[in-house]
Amino acid sequence: MKLEQNDSSLIFATTSIPDVFFTEYLSQASGDFIKVYLYIYFLSKYNKEVKINDLSKKLELPLKTIQDAIKYWEELSLLIRKNQGFIVANIQEIELNKIYKPKITISPTDIEKVAENKYRAKAIDTINNEFFQGVMSPSWYGDIDLWFKKYAFDEEVMIALFRYCFNKSALHRSYVSTVAEAWYKNKIKTFNDLDLYFQKEEKVKSIENSIKKKLRLPRPLNIYEEAYVEKWNITYGYGMDIIEIALKKSSGKFNFSFEYMDKLITDWHERNFKTPEQVNKHLENQKSIPVQSKNTENKKQATNYPQRQYTDLNNFYSNI
Repeated sequence: MKLEQNDSSLIFATTSIPDVFFTEYLSQASGDFIKVYLYIYFLSKYNKEVKINDLSKKLELPLKTIQDAIKYWEELSLLIRKNQGFIVANIQEIELNKIYKPKITISPTDIEKVAENKYRAKAIDTINNEFFQGVMSPSWYGDIDLWFKKYAFDEEVMIALFRYCFNKSALHRSYVSTVAEAWYKNKIKTFNDLDLYFQKEEKVKSIENSIKKKLRLPRPLNIYEEAYVEKWNITYGYGMDIIEIALKKSSGKFNFSFEYMDKLITDWHERNFKTPEQVNKHLENQKSIPVQSKNTENKKQATNYPQRQYTDLNNFYSNI
């Protein structure tokens, strides 16, 4: 494949990488992918032709890693495929287009208004200094302004959003956006809303740990099991006192499952049970129902079963 670069001017015999590469792409890419990109970037200055097999040998990387790396940078538009190779795109142009072209809902005037709002400007400045060491990429400014408008977060919530993702070691745009969407769906706008949300989350985590401990699970609960626990606690309002009753009843089954627990707890919720006493009373009443129902049904079937009548025994034996 032949490699070219949009900006082919050669002023110095050095390879210069724009700073935006370090702020936007470095933290999210694997070391091998970065290694492949930097070498391709270097070769593109000289319009060199190189085969993928040669790259594999030169960089001492498996062929599949080279192919995956090229696909990764191509999806980010840093490499543009041609018939005979690739063009190494201008990173600065890409980032400039992110700010001004794709974000239809944001105009340059909108971005200027962020600076006019001293509270938001201060919040953005705090985010820049605390989480980006003062070198936050320009594209983040547009994203933050968009999230302010879309989710109506106050300034403290926006800072808390970045702190939460930073502490998770996931300070990349897609993750921050996902968390912001989740907070919005939980009706978080003010810092007080966020504090109440974290209290609920902490309570759910405590219940999850209790269930894990009682079941002696050697692993964390998966996302589907966590969703059940969140529904039982947050949606139904049940604490561990009621959940443990379902846990004991489900553990007695041959094949324990969260699905069975969910059916029990959902049934109790639909019956409007609020306390463990109500649940236990219901279970006590249920113990005798299946046996009585079964006996009654058997008697009913025996009574309704059509009996054959034989008045003439001679005919009966002759039929045999």
